[in-house]
Amino acid sequence: MSLDLKICRIEPDLQEKLKRFRFRKAKNNAALIMKISKEKDLIELEEELENCDPQDIQNALPERNPRYFLYSFKREHSDGRISYPMCFVFSSPLDCKPELNMIYAGSKTSLINEMGLTKTFELREVQDFTDDWLAEQLARH
Repeated sequence: MSLDLKICRIEPDLQEKLKRFRFRKAKNNAALIMKISKEKDLIELEEELENCDPQDIQNALPERNPRYFLYSFKREHSDGRISYPMCFVFSSPLDCKPELNMIYAGSKTSLINEMGLTKTFELREVQDFTDDWLAEQLARH
């Protein structure tokens, strides 16, 4: 049995928003939550969050459907330095529909490459997305 890997295109407006988000100068936490429109085979912006924290993102993500999100946040290091990492997270709940999960998984790499990101993580349960989870992922990276 052969499966065709479908790679969805990125909506042009979203491409521009991703570029602006990647080079933003703001010092507040922000996130872009993206979804795939199966009907259009397009990755689209679902929600944009400003001054947010992991709890806000948890509340915005569906519990049983995959999503991508880009999160830029203030990080204070133990030596006093402050950085603003940008992380790409693929939220892929354990109980989501396999077909939907495959569509997201198939399009993930092209989206990451398009954005030129290096800090990429996979999240299996929405409620696991916390400051501690993020710090642990960044420490491994």
